[in-house]
Amino acid sequence: MSREAQTVLKFPILIGDIGGTNARFAILKDAFAEPKMFENVKTADFETIDEAIQTAVLDRTSVQPKSAVLALAGPIDGDEIDLTNCPWVLRPRQMIQTLGLEEIIAINDFEAQALAISALPDDARMAVGGGVQREGASRAVLGPGTGLGVAGLVRARNMWIPVAGEGGHVDIGPRTARDLAIWPHLKTIEGRVSGEQILCGRGLVNLYRAICRTDGLEPVHDEPAKITQGATSEDDAPSREAVTLFSTYLGRLAGDLALVFMARGGVYIAGGIFQRLLPMLKPEMLREGFEDKAPHSELMKEIPLYIVTEPLAALTGLAAFARSPRFFGLETTGRHWTA
Repeated sequence: MSREAQTVLKFPILIGDIGGTNARFAILKDAFAEPKMFENVKTADFETIDEAIQTAVLDRTSVQPKSAVLALAGPIDGDEIDLTNCPWVLRPRQMIQTLGLEEIIAINDFEAQALAISALPDDARMAVGGGVQREGASRAVLGPGTGLGVAGLVRARNMWIPVAGEGGHVDIGPRTARDLAIWPHLKTIEGRVSGEQILCGRGLVNLYRAICRTDGLEPVHDEPAKITQGATSEDDAPSREAVTLFSTYLGRLAGDLALVFMARGGVYIAGGIFQRLLPMLKPEMLREGFEDKAPHSELMKEIPLYIVTEPLAALTGLAAFARSPRFFGLETTGRHWTA
C-alpha cells in the first residue's frame, strides 16, 4: 500500500460514481454521518464533469467539500482521464482550482464496486443457487451497464485490496450449436467478440440483431429498453431469446472470473441494466452458465453467486473508503492530487 493510501482525508468529502450514462454524487460531512445524496446526473446534460458537480451538487448545498473521492468508468492514467463511454475528461488539478477542493482521489468505477462488496449486508444482495461463502476469501464483481465492468477483491494483511482491470474486454466465445449459429452475425471490434460486445446495453442490442439475422428476421428494436420490453411479449421471440442468452452468457463470464480469482468469497453481479432485466431472467440459467466449467463444475457448485440489489452500491463502497482509508489496500500513487 502506498503512503498516500494511509492519508486521512479531510471532511467534508465529495464522493461520486461516474459512469458512461449516469453520475451519482453524495457528500460525507464527517466519518459518522450518512451520505447526503443528490439527484442523479445524466452525463449528456453537461459538457464537463466540473460543470455537473457545480450545478448538481455545490449549487444545492451550503457544505463545501474539502476532498473528493471519485470513481470513474475508465482506466486512471495521468492528469487527464478520459471516460470510456462518455465524452467527459477529468482534469483533477484544474478541478481542485475550479471547485475549491484540497485533494482528489480517482479510482476505477468497479474498484468502488469491489470496495462495496467487502461488507455488503445480506439485505443488499440476493443469492443465485447454492454455494457457501468463505469469510476472508477472494471475491469478484462484474456489472453490465453502458459498458461491462469487472474487478476483484482480495484479502491480505488485514485489508481488503481491490483489483481493477478491463476484464469486460476479454474474449467471449460460442459454447453450443445455437451459439455457433449466432456468432457469425455478431458485430465485432476488429474481428473480436469481447464480453462488452454482448454483455452491456449496446451488447444486448448486438445480440438481439444477431439472433434476428440468424433466423432470417428483420430487427425491429434498436434500444435495450425496447428489447427488454419486447421480452415480456409472447409475440417477440427474438427479444425473449436475447434476454435469456444474455443471462446465460453473463453466468459463464461470472464463472470465468470465479476461477481467475478463486472467488470462494462469492461473485457479485451489479449494474443498472441487470436490475431491469432481473424480473425477466431465469436464475437457474444464470447459475447453470456459472457452473458450466468442466473439469471444475464441482468446484463451481461450492462458490456462491450473488446479485447486488443495492442500487447505489458504488457510493457505499466509496463512503467506506473515505471514512477509513487505512482499512483498504487501495493504491493511490498517480491517482491522488493535492492543492
